[in-house]
Amino acid sequence: MINQNILYQEYTLTRIFLLGYTESMESTWIALAEPNRLQMVELLREGPLTVGEIADRLGLRQPQVSKHLRVLGDAGLVEMHPLANRRIYTLRPEPFQELDAWLSSFRRVWDERYDRLDEYLHELQGKEKKPGDKQ
Repeated sequence: MINQNILYQEYTLTRIFLLGYTESMESTWIALAEPNRLQMVELLREGPLTVGEIADRLGLRQPQVSKHLRVLGDAGLVEMHPLANRRIYTLRPEPFQELDAWLSSFRRVWDERYDRLDEYLHELQGKEKKPGDKQ
């Protein structure tokens, strides 16, 4: 279990983690926070890759890539499929769907706020028009 006081101190500006995240999302955020792992996820969006292909594209050594992929796997973001002596990595959609569902609540809030702002601006424009002005 996460100490909410620590989270509050670490994320006072955004308070992201205090607004209804699940514990499984915590490992997702932690895994994606490291730049090399995020780049690996970006590469894997294009399709399955081997450890060697990821290492070549990112300019990293294979042991480094393997360690990062292990963290991504432990977080449930990637899965490995053995093929002869190669390991093929693919993204798992479920953690990203969970993130998307969580983020959609924020999208709804911001859409509502932008709609209210739009209405307010239209109202202000209507008040600024003088009688006899053309649109």
